[in-house]
Amino acid sequence: QVQLVESGGGLVQPGGSLRLSCAVSGFTSDYHIGWFRQAPGKEREDISCISSSDGSTSYADFAKGRFTISRDNAKNTVYLQMDGLKPDDTAVYYCAAESLLTWCAISSSFYDYWGQGTQVTVSS
Repeated sequence: QVQLVESGGGLVQPGGSLRLSCAVSGFTSDYHIGWFRQAPGKEREDISCISSSDGSTSYADFAKGRFTISRDNAKNTVYLQMDGLKPDDTAVYYCAAESLLTWCAISSSFYDYWGQGTQVTVSS
């Protein structure tokens, strides 16, 4: 069955960086990956997505210039590089997969398969 496993979260000081990984298994077709986050007491927030076909990407406004999504198809892994982290970035970060659209969609409503999440805490 399809599985997504996030890793790479942790505690980081403001201004620091983290690279999250999303390892994907079980897909028999191409798939797009999205990254999302949810802070305590807040709604889930879309971050970025990357398409299977050509690696095209899309970012939420807050993520542009600080976050970078990439994928290594040989390893079935998608990464989210996060730089210049702020306390407001504290959240549980999730990756999700979708395989029906032509291009990735940044909205979480399109995604069918989800990982368990990884905690990111930005604090001094």
